[in-house]
Amino acid sequence: MDPALLREHEAFKRRAATQPTVEKKKREPEKEVVRDESKKKPKTSSGSSGPKLDSSNYKTMSAGSQVRFGILTKIVQHMKARHQDGEDHPLTLDEILDETNQLDIGTRNKQWLLMEALPTNPKIDTNNEGKFTFKAQYKIKDKKSLLRLLKQHDLKGLGGILLEDIQESLPHSERHLKHLANELLYITRAQDKKKIVFYNDKTAQFPVDEEFQKLWRAVAVDAMDDAKIDEYLEKQGIRSMQDHGPKKTAPLKRKKPNNKRKQLKKPRDNEHLADVLETYDDNK
Repeated sequence: MDPALLREHEAFKRRAATQPTVEKKKREPEKEVVRDESKKKPKTSSGSSGPKLDSSNYKTMSAGSQVRFGILTKIVQHMKARHQDGEDHPLTLDEILDETNQLDIGTRNKQWLLMEALPTNPKIDTNNEGKFTFKAQYKIKDKKSLLRLLKQHDLKGLGGILLEDIQESLPHSERHLKHLANELLYITRAQDKKKIVFYNDKTAQFPVDEEFQKLWRAVAVDAMDDAKIDEYLEKQGIRSMQDHGPKKTAPLKRKKPNNKRKQLKKPRDNEHLADVLETYDDNK
């Protein structure tokens, strides 16, 4: 053969050896997987029987609930402002919507307010005529009723009343609180910085030695309950206050009936009248 052709043949073999070859057998399983997935896709998309989430319905439901919440919030705030201004006469739903400029809420929202939202709201009270008023935390109208309420809390050991509850319940509360400044005590609660109003009982004011005050303030009982305090006092030889209270009497036990008393006594002969007794025969 021609040596030039032989050289070209050898060069062709070398180029063929350097080029990578791809076997057809390795591609066949990949094609099968793709075909299987393509067959499964229409089944999951068209023939699935599970529940579907409609994004449009969800958005309309959330928007509707937000609208209703806004309507109800505006009504409650308006009724609260009326009560604080001293207007306590009941109103119908149409009058409330008129005063809050919400006459265009629709029939469904109006029925929801009339049948569900307002009757079940803890801040709204409904009378027999279907009219609504604001339901405050406490039924107080003036400074006398407020002072009476604080005295009852003090006598019963219930503590004080939150200032925000008084401001919500008492019409013109700021004016009445100023008049009762000497009769009230204000204490700020540590956990939430809210003010609590107490009755200033001047009869309980008495001088206390400064050394006793220092000892009292130095004792930390925040992490102790009543049981641990009683146990500590007993170890120190001090009786707790519960020992000085009225003692509970044990219930009386009923005595079991004596069966011997129920037995009937046998009749006895009149032996002491043996000489006096006489017998009478029918034959005589």
